[in-house]
Order: sequence, then structure tokens, then C-alpha cells
Amino acid sequence: QVQLVESGGGSVQSGGSLRLSCAASGDPYTRDYMAWFRQAPGTEREGVAAIDWAGRTVYTDTVKGRFTISRDNAKNTLYLQMNSLKPEDTAMYYCAADRVGYLLLPRYNYWGQGTQVTVSS
Repeated sequence: QVQLVESGGGSVQSGGSLRLSCAASGDPYTRDYMAWFRQAPGTEREGVAAIDWAGRTVYTDTVKGRFTISRDNAKNTLYLQMNSLKPEDTAMYYCAADRVGYLLLPRYNYWGQGTQVTVSS
């Protein structure tokens, strides 16, 4: 079992930055692969960025060059640094974990409750 708790969301103006954190606990082997997803009202959950246990990363095209995913295995924490935020980045952001590498597909077995990010123009 894995427990995931996100934090760091908030309201910012376009062009601003936020850093999301996801504190993880439980079986470390079920956290080999972790990812950030987001979901705006009326839309499907979208994969934003993913990272494996070795630090290899993948991003969706719309955030490349603006967002950076990282993890601190010693602190059991996943991060998402978001720069140059745009109104279209507004969504609930979720972290996810699994022992299988689903990359940006929403098939992970473990999910947090989410943290809201709102970007105003």
C-alpha cells in the first residue's frame, strides 16, 4: 500500500511559478514509477510528467520546457516545478505511483487526493 499527499497548489497570475510536492509513504517498491496528472472540470485526466526510480523523465508536449518533475527518494517526496504558468494549466493536480511504468497513462494504482492550481490571466 502507498499513501500519497499533495501540497503546494494555489492561485497565481499568468507567468508565475508554483512547486507541487507529493509526500509518499508505504511500500517503497510500489513507488518505483511516479507521475503527475491534472484534470480540469469536464475533461479527462491528463498525464503531465512521469519519473522512474532512476530519475528518467517524460513530459506531455504542452509543458515541456516549463515544468520539471523530480523526486527525492531519501525524503520520499515527488515534486513538480511549474514555471511560466498559463491559464490553461488551471486544474486539479494529482500525483500517482505504481511498481509498473505506465508513463503518462492514468493506469496507476495509487493516487493522492489532489491539489488545486488556478492560473489567472
